[in-house]
Amino acid sequence: MMTSSAIGPPPVPPRRVLCIGAAVLDTLFRVRSLPMGQGKILPYEMLQVAEGMASSAAFAVARLGGHASLWGAVGDDATGERILSDLGDSGIDTSGMTVVQGARSAISTILIDDEGERLIVPFYDQRLHDTVRPVTEREISAFDAVLVDVRWPKLALRALIAAGKTGKPAILDGDVAGEGVIEMLAPAASHMVFSQPAAERLAGTADLVESVGLLKRKFEHAFISVTAGENGSLWFDDQSGDIRHLDAPKVRAIDTLAAGDIFHGAFALAMAEGMPIEETMRLSSMAAALKCQVFGGRIGAPTRAQVCDALREWNVRGFKKVSDIELNR
Repeated sequence: MMTSSAIGPPPVPPRRVLCIGAAVLDTLFRVRSLPMGQGKILPYEMLQVAEGMASSAAFAVARLGGHASLWGAVGDDATGERILSDLGDSGIDTSGMTVVQGARSAISTILIDDEGERLIVPFYDQRLHDTVRPVTEREISAFDAVLVDVRWPKLALRALIAAGKTGKPAILDGDVAGEGVIEMLAPAASHMVFSQPAAERLAGTADLVESVGLLKRKFEHAFISVTAGENGSLWFDDQSGDIRHLDAPKVRAIDTLAAGDIFHGAFALAMAEGMPIEETMRLSSMAAALKCQVFGGRIGAPTRAQVCDALREWNVRGFKKVSDIELNR
């Protein structure tokens, strides 16, 4: 497979990434600080946007020059129509979305404070995912990579298995999930990128370095990485056997919502393009960091040109082995 560079233009024709999972209408309120108890809090900015883990990742793919398709589910209501319209207008192929009769579309209310941290109150109608469409190897062979989140596990599992059979990257967004969901999906995934909370929960430790090693021993067949916000990202280097670390770009974060999803979308596109893992992590880290500088959830996802310009200027201290890492433990 030909490889591309993190600071080069996207290949032509664009690589195709299938994202599977959450599609939610989010209402974002920007507040000075998050509430500490009961009472009334007055926001000074408000925005509604269709997003969710897989949806935001798909948007990142499109913004970075890839072709993004989304498989998820909405209800047969006005909210579902809004979600499909919003995502379609954002350059995402939604032809594979499912509209579920009698179900309510997913919604979420999110408070974001001046430090970029957030409080999320989501609602998912379980009926959205009662029926699971068949997934064929022929369908999956049309894509260059598959990325799934944890919101529709049964469909995600079918897609991961089909991706594995066709030799395509089968990537799991390892976020916090219900009991047994990660364990069900993990055997079919070729790459797993965990959030720090999910890694701590699965590994049983708050030590980031230790968690990477424990997760690698638990899921030996797959590439393992953990994203840790301002503490950067870590991954197990299968060639050297070392745990590697990349510092996070230094930015002033005003909204961290969807940053992890943007990382996953960039990661999936880089895998589809055949990018080396070091370049993949740099691209993904920078895309996520740039997003944090913009209020509006996934709307802040940068273009490929913006990421390339930032990477050229990034004074990164380089990749380090575990013995060189100094993290908050």
